Amino acid sequence: MRNQTVLTNFFLSGLSDLPDLQLPLFLFFLLIYLLTFIWNLLIIILIVTDSHLNVPMYFFLGNLAGLDLCCSSVTIPRMLFDLHTKRRKITTAACITQVFFFMFFGTSEAILLAAMSYDRYTAICQPLHYVQLMCWKVCVQMMSTVWCLGFTNSFVHTLSVLNLTFCGSDILENFFCDLPQFFQISCSDIYINILLLFLLGGFIAVGSLILTFLPYVYIFKTVLKLQVKGNRSKVFSTCTSHLTAVFVFYCSTMFNYFHPSSGYHFPGAKVAPIFYATLIPLFNPLIYSLRNQDFRIAFHNVFQGIFTISSSKLNPHS
Repeated sequence: MRNQTVLTNFFLSGLSDLPDLQLPLFLFFLLIYLLTFIWNLLIIILIVTDSHLNVPMYFFLGNLAGLDLCCSSVTIPRMLFDLHTKRRKITTAACITQVFFFMFFGTSEAILLAAMSYDRYTAICQPLHYVQLMCWKVCVQMMSTVWCLGFTNSFVHTLSVLNLTFCGSDILENFFCDLPQFFQISCSDIYINILLLFLLGGFIAVGSLILTFLPYVYIFKTVLKLQVKGNRSKVFSTCTSHLTAVFVFYCSTMFNYFHPSSGYHFPGAKVAPIFYATLIPLFNPLIYSLRNQDFRIAFHNVFQGIFTISSSKLNPHS
């Protein structure tokens, strides 16, 4: 037992071993990352610069865009590097660092979705008290709680991984470093790690899920009482956008994290990580912006301003 070799490097299995797929996969995920980066950055810029978007709802949405931007930057650039170099080798320190930041941003996003639900609840069900309940001080406190809980959860799980010994296979069956894949190749007793995952991770995930969906029970009751059909459809549009993002996020993450048995692996297991690590950060800004009239107006104003400036430079005497 004490003569086991401690692994200092791992190899990521990647998405596919087929040589002909490496270039198409590289181009596809490069496009995904560029679109994700541009969309989320644009949302952040619009929220910061447009005075009409300086409200709590868009404050939280801007933070969500920032989390999506960070989360995708933790995984996709590394995947692109591996697809390009075909090495897939990563040091233990780099791997654990990736686990920490990915869990940090992922956990923070789950809690932020709950905060966004509460914001919608107060805006729709208690509109007369909305300004007092969701003042900027409260919003900052809520976001501070989101970041602190995300950091705490990630820090605890990262410490538990540091206590593991890896002496068997050095291949992680994923395209990035994540907790379930660490458990699969560990020769240590992972009982404490799994207990932490189900207790701490489950408490945050289930708690956030309840706090996300519970306000919608009251929201839908309030919406059904609205007499004006236009107001009802506008509220439903905002709510369905949020619920769609929540549904996709929780389905993919729970599928991956809550079956961490040693030796568990099948090819389809890589589908869920693709969703929550690469596609959700792309879908979120599209879900929230394309169906949102305020964002469409902000986009229009930005492009109209750019076009006006360009026209004035081309025709300085007009």
